Amino acid sequence: MSNISFFEEVNNCFDKASRHTSIDQGLLKCIKVCNSSYHVTFPLVRDNGEVEVVQAWRAEHSHHKLPTKGGIRYSEMVNEDEVMALAALMTYKCAIVDVPFGGAKGGIQINARQLSEKERERLTRRYTYELVRKGFIGPGVDVPAPDYGTGEQEMAWIVDAFAALNPQMDADACVTGKPVALSGIRGRTEATGRGVFFGIREACAVKEDMEKLGLSPGLEGKKIIVQGLGNVGYHSANFFEQAGAMIVGVMEYEGGIYNDQGLNLQQVVDHRRANNSILGFPGSRNIEDSKQGLELPCDILVPAALEHQISEENAPRIQAKIIAEAANGPLTSEAHEILVKKGVLIVPDIYLNAGGVTVSYFEWLKNISHVRFGRIGKRFEQSSQNSMLQAIEMATGRKFSEEERKLLSKDADEVTLVDSGLEDTMVNAYGEIWETHKRHNVDLRIASFINAINKVAVIYQRRGIFP
Repeated sequence: MSNISFFEEVNNCFDKASRHTSIDQGLLKCIKVCNSSYHVTFPLVRDNGEVEVVQAWRAEHSHHKLPTKGGIRYSEMVNEDEVMALAALMTYKCAIVDVPFGGAKGGIQINARQLSEKERERLTRRYTYELVRKGFIGPGVDVPAPDYGTGEQEMAWIVDAFAALNPQMDADACVTGKPVALSGIRGRTEATGRGVFFGIREACAVKEDMEKLGLSPGLEGKKIIVQGLGNVGYHSANFFEQAGAMIVGVMEYEGGIYNDQGLNLQQVVDHRRANNSILGFPGSRNIEDSKQGLELPCDILVPAALEHQISEENAPRIQAKIIAEAANGPLTSEAHEILVKKGVLIVPDIYLNAGGVTVSYFEWLKNISHVRFGRIGKRFEQSSQNSMLQAIEMATGRKFSEEERKLLSKDADEVTLVDSGLEDTMVNAYGEIWETHKRHNVDLRIASFINAINKVAVIYQRRGIFP
């Protein structure tokens, strides 16, 4: 296995894609480089009085559009290279789905599971202070979000710490992924998983591609293995199950379970909640090593945990026909090449998990405008729809029941509008990627990078920075 770094892997994909563009080499170098990287160490006082020195980073890959945007992860594996790589992916991801942000990423090198709630709060507030001190956070500067090891509680602490240091009307817009009660947005929690669902639904709707894989179009009856039962993995699996697909395997850090006849997702979740493990779920086979579970038979494999879960070592044994990269960088570059040669359809992370940043954009817009989506037009839409139903009744003589009237005149509330906007974004982006893939005869990952590079380059050119 090569010792190539994560950031180098991202840049290798960039280089392969750039050969299919006519963009000036100087501009390509400008797009590829990470603009800013901040490394800080600070003390964390543990509950027992001991002091632990913590390392943390925030990288802003591209300032072609502001603010920059990207999550914060708490993990022992965090390092500067990983943060820079994920920031770069965020730049390209935002461009692919036409979200007007530059890419950023942050991380703290720590095991969040070993921290008490008070320790996590102290850690988060100190990290926020460090970001504020160096100008690496702000509604129009850099807007973090949750990632691995963090959630809406951490975002609430960040908002509070930022607002205390920067009292301003738009302080709530300094982060996204907040609780709804603190200016968050409905639909953000399941957004990345729902985006994964929309993306794979679009991929499976292409008859030409499904015939090559020996599969029928659509999700109905597809067998799916999901690695990672966190926010992204759970919600994507839930949407797949609702669409008629069959969850046959679930892999977690403690191991995995598999049943070729299908698993009931909610029952698996309930079992884990009761037993603190998915192992031993009735009717399933235990898998000791989560990564071994990726090699079991299925139609769609959804790695929704951490990066580099599939490498050149285990890629030859992968039996899935479609890989849905719900996590960031779950395949190494060597694994990608092996699987593409095997004929596996890889729907890349750079597109597929963009649902989170798309809905984060909606949340940021809501915070900047100070208006909840659907609030202004809600009553007007209801009145218009009721008038239309009355006109239909008068013209046809047919009377709608109360239940039919409620269904047909349902107003577009916030979650409905968010879901609609996310679906439209993912559908349009996949169509653009697929067209580029066909035009240049490249895989979907390279096609995604081509689209991203072209879109970012246009911004630089129109600003007059490059010819």
